Amino acid sequence: MGRELDLTNWSRYRRALGDEPLPAALCDLDAFEANARLLFGLARKANRQVRIATKSVRCPSLVARLLDLGGDCVRGLMTFSAAETAWLAKQGHTDLLLAYPTLHPRDCQMVAEANRSARAALVVDDWAQVEVIARAGVAAGVRVPLVLDVDASYRPFESARVHLGVRRSPLRAARAIADLAERIAGERGACFLGLMSYEAQVAGLPDRGGGALQAAAVRAMKRRSIAALRSSRAEIVSELVARKLVPTLFNGGGTGSIALCGDDPSLDELTIGSGFLASHLFDHIDAIALRPALSFALQVTRRPAPGLVTCAGGGVIASGEAGLSRLPHPWLPPGLSLLPHEGAGEVQTPLRVPANVELPLGAPVLFRPAKAGESLERFNELLLVRGAQIESRAQTYRGHGFAFG
Repeated sequence: MGRELDLTNWSRYRRALGDEPLPAALCDLDAFEANARLLFGLARKANRQVRIATKSVRCPSLVARLLDLGGDCVRGLMTFSAAETAWLAKQGHTDLLLAYPTLHPRDCQMVAEANRSARAALVVDDWAQVEVIARAGVAAGVRVPLVLDVDASYRPFESARVHLGVRRSPLRAARAIADLAERIAGERGACFLGLMSYEAQVAGLPDRGGGALQAAAVRAMKRRSIAALRSSRAEIVSELVARKLVPTLFNGGGTGSIALCGDDPSLDELTIGSGFLASHLFDHIDAIALRPALSFALQVTRRPAPGLVTCAGGGVIASGEAGLSRLPHPWLPPGLSLLPHEGAGEVQTPLRVPANVELPLGAPVLFRPAKAGESLERFNELLLVRGAQIESRAQTYRGHGFAFG
């Protein structure tokens, strides 16, 4: 049944593409909307609001669709650069959280000035960052809301030698976090808004794909990590409340962890991004079943040997630890595979074709990227597909003339 469905999907995508120039990026609207309903539904069930991660969407039209689909479940947007934050504020968005610190004076000026029309908060984890943004806030005549990024990595027995998660913030102890919040509260050009705590070792780590023993170890680590986080987050909130610094927001979670941390009583908003488009890194997350919504099509241009074809383009590689998991996966027609010694190339990608697949020269092959947002930096527009037709077209950030990071 799976192969039959894939062949049906390939047939309808081929009809939708018609004579469209290739490479082309596609968003299946039925799958996109189904993913949004599922993810917003999980947040509502947990009585939490959602912050949409724009780095994983990078298309204003899709962001607008998500805001409509989410309704009052959506609190605002999580941005990834100062220039993007300023541009979104000019577009009328009023609740923005820039999730990555910056000390560049021009960046800080843009964020500060965005606060004249929006609440444009900035994540910090060091006093040196605070000083720069506070000066920009004074110059702009505003107090820039600041959110403290709290280290959410898993460290069994608080050992510095074992670190599972990403290297982000140095802030971990409740007292140090509250001390920094107090200093911020006394600044003229800044104010303390809340906290952010992203558990990457839960949200971004596949549950399956490495064998039964590895899967069991991963699941055990995730359970223990979430339990430890619930305790540490509660301790941080308690310390802040004791100092009369009640956080207005506490952001956490991601697509891969929403089902596990959504009911954490310390959190009031969850971040979701790539899950709406379901890049292939989420195929091996147990707690959530998403439908592939984002793909890109390449043209078959060569047949270098029996059982092989070569596509034009294809090097849409995701960031992170280098390896096969970061390569795009050939998706449709089913059964194709990358060559282990070539992978996905900048200008051409060879594929192995099984004997039962007929793939003529000129035909499109659909690939799924490992991550959603990064791949859209390679395309000016998204073809929004409904059934076997292109319903509309949507410009990406690149199509609007921007490269925000």
